[in-house]
Amino acid sequence: MMKFSILVCDDSAVARKQVVRCLNECIDAQIQQATNGAHALELLRAQSFDLLCLDLTMPEVDGIQVLETIKTEKIECFVLVISADIQEKMKQRVAQLGAIDFIDKPINKSNLNEILHKFGIH
Repeated sequence: MMKFSILVCDDSAVARKQVVRCLNECIDAQIQQATNGAHALELLRAQSFDLLCLDLTMPEVDGIQVLETIKTEKIECFVLVISADIQEKMKQRVAQLGAIDFIDKPINKSNLNEILHKFGIH
């Protein structure tokens, strides 16, 4: 069976490390990291990922722009938004753009596990 492939996109190395650690505790997957939105899009266009864990607040290309591009270019990928600052309006926006769910920072392992299971990612 192919290993599940996940892309973690956050401009903070600390945040990426935490997300990767949580993911590793929840799922046996192949995990790559992107340091910003532009980098994430490059990787998404070059190969296929099952899941993108996406931060919203990033310099240059932010999470919303990444979501919009994924939608426009019809890139097949589950997107889980991970953000410290998620307001109701933003939640609706990311849902409209096709994010499967969002999770607060700092990421909580049981929340993450629950979402992954809900979408059959395990």
